[in-house]
Amino acid sequence: MADTPKPTSYWDYIRVEDLLRLQNGTARDEAELGDDEVRFIVVHQIDELWFKVVLRELTAARNLFAQPRVPESALAGAVQSLRRITICFDLASQHFRLMETMRTQDYLTFRDKLNPASGFQSAQMREIEILLGLPDEDRIPLGNEGSYVEALKSHDGSPSPALARVQRRLQDRPTLKAAVDAWLHRTPIHGSKPGDAGDARVVQQFVDAYLAGHERLYQRALDHAVAVQALTPADQDRLRARYRGQLQGAIRHLRGEDVPAERREFVARLRAAILFVDSNRMLPLLSWPGQIIDGLIECEQAMLAFRQRHARMVERVIGRRVGTGGSDGVAYLDQTALKYRVFTEIWAARTLLLPPDLCPPVADRAFYGLVHE
Repeated sequence: MADTPKPTSYWDYIRVEDLLRLQNGTARDEAELGDDEVRFIVVHQIDELWFKVVLRELTAARNLFAQPRVPESALAGAVQSLRRITICFDLASQHFRLMETMRTQDYLTFRDKLNPASGFQSAQMREIEILLGLPDEDRIPLGNEGSYVEALKSHDGSPSPALARVQRRLQDRPTLKAAVDAWLHRTPIHGSKPGDAGDARVVQQFVDAYLAGHERLYQRALDHAVAVQALTPADQDRLRARYRGQLQGAIRHLRGEDVPAERREFVARLRAAILFVDSNRMLPLLSWPGQIIDGLIECEQAMLAFRQRHARMVERVIGRRVGTGGSDGVAYLDQTALKYRVFTEIWAARTLLLPPDLCPPVADRAFYGLVHE
């Protein structure tokens, strides 16, 4: 017989009293702090709570896509997880409005207490990046550390709870990007899946037809641009070179010519699959995968917007001072907002999508009209 749950109260369930005792920073008592410092602590604590929710949603989505066969019925749940991640970062971005009510001189009254602490030491933010699949080689050094992991050690170089948390996450594989890439790579293109006889030929035919559509789009766009923009022969040459360069970029991208030979076959099929899904998402079997693609773009966009909003808040409050952790401050934050992209293949597909009239027709539309077990 199951134990009868004990009656509880809101304050016990939420542990309100425990929570409200955590805003004293390094002081013995919150009464020793000014209002601005308490506000600063509260905002960052709330951010960490949102990051906790994000990590749970990322883990749920990763676990789904890491399966060798992803049930179509589960994709709606994955879309919800991605939407929740987007909402969490949107809400965290709004907190900077409260931070911006603090004047520069108000912040300077307690800023030295933080030195050498830094938001870079947010283990949960590093976990989010790791779980998403941010490549180590894309990371921007905080200061003199050889690795971002070094910044998570205690001041004397000893291990810290933050370091332990991140090291555990580094062992937590696959990343969401790796799992989603493998799932998208398995997308049936014209009814053909990896491992099927003749799959490479089917994929190549789709790519060739897609590039033929780009040739027509290139000529159509060029003719229009020359007619309305070109005032001189030099203008015409400039426009032709620009549009030809975009067409050549599409060819290199879809043929995987920009990736190492050992990964070219996988990446080329992945890129073709993304375009196939995005171009034909009106078909029932591709509708939810299309929403997954949108959800990934939206949650990464929200994360990038959070980084940019953070940078502007910091610049507004303290300008371009050296960060408390020894970083370049705003310059470092701006670089992360520009460079920290994970779902690069999906972002790149937005440059390559064709208008409906130029998309290759689906060879077997009936295949995508039913749920296939």
